[in-house]
Amino acid sequence: MIHNPLSVNLCNIELKNPVITASGTFACGFEYGKLYDISKLGAISVKGITREKREGNPSPRIAETYGGILNSVGLQNPGVEIFAKNLLPYLETQKIPVIANIAGDTEQDYCYLAERLSNTSVAMIELNISCPNVKEGGMAFGVKPDSVYKITKAVRKYCKKPLMVKLSPNVADIAENAIAAEKGGANAISLINTIKGMAVNAETRRPILKNITGGLSGPAIKPIALRMVWEASRAVKIPIVGMGGIMTATDAVEFMLCGATAVQVGTANLTNPLNASMIIDELRRYVDKNKLKSISDIRGQLITE
Repeated sequence: MIHNPLSVNLCNIELKNPVITASGTFACGFEYGKLYDISKLGAISVKGITREKREGNPSPRIAETYGGILNSVGLQNPGVEIFAKNLLPYLETQKIPVIANIAGDTEQDYCYLAERLSNTSVAMIELNISCPNVKEGGMAFGVKPDSVYKITKAVRKYCKKPLMVKLSPNVADIAENAIAAEKGGANAISLINTIKGMAVNAETRRPILKNITGGLSGPAIKPIALRMVWEASRAVKIPIVGMGGIMTATDAVEFMLCGATAVQVGTANLTNPLNASMIIDELRRYVDKNKLKSISDIRGQLITE
């Protein structure tokens, strides 16, 4: 077998590289698959899945801002049954690990989804308890350590696949929430989700987003995301998937130096649909240039003294 220096192990799932496309920015890969071979990716985290079909929030629901975008798309998706029966089969043909991002309004919703999707080919469940542009449900579960622990522990009983909890940055102490997820039975954590923000039109004196507030993503949040990944990595022993403003391979390397096992690329997919593919190519050049046996050798190797 040919050695692949970019491969990483995430909860006993072998990824051919550490680049995962982030939920909400890649759907199920149909459109991107017309532009490049998406089987090249480490994994795909699909758009948040709910029990029933949802239309999401009213438009306008995307606003460009300095250094990033604000989105209030909400949880627009076809529902778990359509995903499992009609969309997942396409991803299966791509021979790529699929991470099912799930969201709900109640604990029962999350448990149902975890159990339903555990009986499919998905490789991992990502518990979305931190979506800032949904007015009810998920966000309430992701703010305080006790609620993070409670929802994680509840879902763990129904989840037969590795469980990754997606943490919110809109909290007092990210390390406490990371510990709560670990104690609740999470196999991994992903962070950070978007930061709650808003945009205003000075001429009309109105908010630009119909939902008024939305989630800020892109390069503007990268320093915050790096800090939180670093803090979480010092607090837990389970793997971390880092995200927040990753636009280049250098960004990805910085997250891995701060303790991430893998990374998720989100907004970069929207600015250039080829970005995730390009980051993988750049990482290969980084490994060669630095004569690394494995990209994992840099994980947690930030020098702070």
